[in-house]
Amino acid sequence: MSSSIFPSWLGGYEVKDHVRNPNIQVGDHTYYSGYYHDKHFEDQCVRYLLGDHSSRAVWESGIFGDIDQLIIGKFCSIASGATFMLAGNQGHRHDWISSFPFDVSKFGDKVKSGFERAGDTVIGNDVWIGTECVIMPGVTIGDGAVIGARAVVTKDVPPYGVVVGNPGQVVKKRFSDEHIALLLKMKWWDWPMAQLQANMDLMCSQDIDGLYQRFVASQTHSQNQNVE
Repeated sequence: MSSSIFPSWLGGYEVKDHVRNPNIQVGDHTYYSGYYHDKHFEDQCVRYLLGDHSSRAVWESGIFGDIDQLIIGKFCSIASGATFMLAGNQGHRHDWISSFPFDVSKFGDKVKSGFERAGDTVIGNDVWIGTECVIMPGVTIGDGAVIGARAVVTKDVPPYGVVVGNPGQVVKKRFSDEHIALLLKMKWWDWPMAQLQANMDLMCSQDIDGLYQRFVASQTHSQNQNVE
């Protein structure tokens, strides 16, 4: 199998360099590896988000007002065919007699809009999103989480949670609560490149305590320099 966009499943591209929809925000270094679906991230993975090539004119007209957005942090790994569902309930009201989105031009002026926002879909930093999983509207996935292949995420995921299945369930955490607290305090994804490069030996290890010790030392050194 060959791919004109992704020559090999071994690689991918930084998503922010290929996003055209103004309602998608993506942080540095987040990549999409879409070899098996052979379409760009925005075309394959993002569904029903106003502002894409098919709905840009409608969105710019402003008739919808505020809409839900897709916000993805830094250093995320997104596998081929992952899907982010947007547009809230897409006009389908399950609590009404009919869930059908009636068109006022066809059914008359008594038609009410059934659209309800779900809120922004927010993906934290250092999140690994497995192949062909589905992220439902309005979900927040915490920093460091892992979403298993073909999982269907219908509710928020805590930082460093591991989710599998349909509906997606948190089956474990990647680290202890104490170590998660340290990682969230360090926020290594916001470090400058030089600091990251200097700590790659620990970033590529299980030594969270060692990394935190270096972090504290660097903070102390920086404070001392400011005092001087």
